[in-house]
Amino acid sequence: MAQATMEEEKIFWERWLETRDTQAGNMLIKKYMPLVRYHVGRISAGLPKNVDKEDLMSLGLHGLYDALEKYDPNRDLKFDTYATFRIRGAILDGLRREDWLPRSSREKAKKVEATIERLEQKYLRTVTAEEVAAELGLTTEEVIQVVNENFFSNVLSIDEQIHDQEDGENVNIIIKDEKTKTPEDVLIQDELYEQLAELISQLNEKEQLVISLFYKEELTLTEIGQVLGLSTSRISQIHSRALFKLRKVLEKIVS
Repeated sequence: MAQATMEEEKIFWERWLETRDTQAGNMLIKKYMPLVRYHVGRISAGLPKNVDKEDLMSLGLHGLYDALEKYDPNRDLKFDTYATFRIRGAILDGLRREDWLPRSSREKAKKVEATIERLEQKYLRTVTAEEVAAELGLTTEEVIQVVNENFFSNVLSIDEQIHDQEDGENVNIIIKDEKTKTPEDVLIQDELYEQLAELISQLNEKEQLVISLFYKEELTLTEIGQVLGLSTSRISQIHSRALFKLRKVLEKIVS
């Protein structure tokens, strides 16, 4: 960022913090809107197509404004970091309040899961999306989409709450846990992570790359597409197929 722009931003922050100047607030929102778009892009990757991105943008914008209202520059915390917590929290809270997965999709998810369980008991191994699709008369893409949407809805059911520590200097993301993990629980979870790492190593090269860029490098699907020279929809397909292969271990980890 050029020095002049940094100076202008400093002035906007001063005017906003001192007098809640509307123009300064609007300029700060404009500056940090890419942060909202970024998190909307990441969260929407696993959502059904019927979820409107504009609705997610509105939720994220509300989180950004909330961050501007509550940010304390005296804390040892960058605004970008604080705003990220608020934006993600506002989007996830909004999704939890709405039953974004249609009843028809939930019914289809039950059928798919039941079929997966039945086929795995029959063959005594992990079944493929192609085998499930053939059994139900669906396309492979439909099976993968149903499983991933259902998995994401279960992840959203975790109580992720964002709190300010009024007398501290940190912002914590707190996941409500009804019981403390025992050493046995920790050992089991470590084993699950090892299984997950092993499964990831068995993905094909392109699937491994997409998973790494999305979850480790935190690129959006569109950005990954630009890196790999593929369309966003194609990257989404690769991402969904990889999650389908990893679903069993992932479900155990988030349960």
